[in-house]
Amino acid sequence: MVPIQMVDLKRQYSKIKPQVDAAIQEVLESAAFINGAPVQQFSQELGQYLGTKHVIPCANGTDALQIAMMALGLEPGDEVITPSFTFIATAEVIALLRLKPVFVDIDPKTYCIDPVAIEKAITPKTKAIVPVHLYGHSADMEAIMEVARKHNLYVIEDNAQAIGSDYTTKAGVTKKAGTFGHIGCTSFFPSKNLGCYGDGGALFTDDDALAAKIRMVANHGQSQRYYHDEVGVNSRLDTLQAVVLRIKLQLLDQYIAARRAAAATYDQGFAGIPQIITPYQAPNQVHVFHQYTLQLEGADRNKLQAYLQEKQVPAMIYYPVPAHRQKMFAGMTDLNQHLPVTDSLTGKVISLPIHTEMDPDQLHHIIESVKSFLN
Repeated sequence: MVPIQMVDLKRQYSKIKPQVDAAIQEVLESAAFINGAPVQQFSQELGQYLGTKHVIPCANGTDALQIAMMALGLEPGDEVITPSFTFIATAEVIALLRLKPVFVDIDPKTYCIDPVAIEKAITPKTKAIVPVHLYGHSADMEAIMEVARKHNLYVIEDNAQAIGSDYTTKAGVTKKAGTFGHIGCTSFFPSKNLGCYGDGGALFTDDDALAAKIRMVANHGQSQRYYHDEVGVNSRLDTLQAVVLRIKLQLLDQYIAARRAAAATYDQGFAGIPQIITPYQAPNQVHVFHQYTLQLEGADRNKLQAYLQEKQVPAMIYYPVPAHRQKMFAGMTDLNQHLPVTDSLTGKVISLPIHTEMDPDQLHHIIESVKSFLN
């Protein structure tokens, strides 16, 4: 059996090696390392895939979130509602811009932000909502957008983990995660479902004026070269990363199908085990399984992780300490606020390997290893 990885990027690369190597060689020979033609080509192709008007690449997913908040004109002291159960970058940029993060609880089934909790947390200082599409499942964007319109709030979607996920509205309209809010943000970190071979990110919007503002903020605040209208940042996607992403974008639906097939095998293998709650998928959504995350009931998660390590099965905990418990937010928000679902899940979740190259032997070994621990 091939050694099991959380994400096997080496085996994935081996299947696209000729295309990737040739594309990288073309960039090297052109010497157009910054803002080469492939960057704009990738932007257009990703926009077509997502069904959105503008895609603005940047240096990474964290930058994308920061640029979005700067482009919307959020000011120090403004409140931004977001889940605590997520990677720290989502809340980190709120604090970095001297905004106030307001953490709310999540849906216990989807692990995404609870629209009811959002509405309860709104104050006169609330200016934006940042839902996170966690583990590959979209937040309830139709309900979130209803709350945002009612209270005149901006919505910035953190779509770093769910690119390619479909969401069908009550009216039967299917859209991609990341295209509901005013701005969608994503990361192309190598382990993402659409990952490059370094750092990268992007923002998406259908608003022409907002797209122009995003481009300006991401490029030193320039409206034209050497004319700086406001303070911006320097955040761009390298041409080398763009050529890799162009190749992998053509395969994204195949990659999603492979992840979903692995998840279905896991679901079948864990069916009927009372200590395991397998990932939920809403009937109007397509889960793209950036992570395959189990919730354990009546079993020690940390001991399972150690046991799996002995069996040469990597397993990760996303995330052991929620944002509202992190020291970095001391003095900025209430670190002892009551988020019962979030606090409960941080002690129960464990993510198993899932990627595009998993084979039946690996899946069988992982499933049997988990079952042997629970038995």
